[in-house]
Amino acid sequence: MSEDSLRVPTSRPGVLSLNIKEKAALYASYMPFIKGGGIFIPTNKGYNLGDEVFMLLSLLDDPAKIAVSGNVVWITPPGAQNNHQQGIGVQFSGNEAGNQAKVKIENLLGGYLQSGRTTHTM
Repeated sequence: MSEDSLRVPTSRPGVLSLNIKEKAALYASYMPFIKGGGIFIPTNKGYNLGDEVFMLLSLLDDPAKIAVSGNVVWITPPGAQNNHQQGIGVQFSGNEAGNQAKVKIENLLGGYLQSGRTTHTM
């Protein structure tokens, strides 16, 4: 996975933008084990469990951004074991936007979801 395949551009405060260009990077970031789906976002900013965040996701070659909100359910601190990247895992909200994000990601990943490859969280 190249450094350029997973970028978190800076944007206005309170909005996290995630640009994932490769399927392997999307697989590593997606959190299918969370009810309703979720995604790992690399960030150095401090968050607490339960914090609400708003995300703009750009996935692979799709020019349309996915706007979705969610809550922080996972925190990987700096210096985590196994050199895991610092960041947060966000559970998609239970509304239509959250469901659309989950379905879109799972459709893009297809059979990749059955892979035993390591991810940013597990």
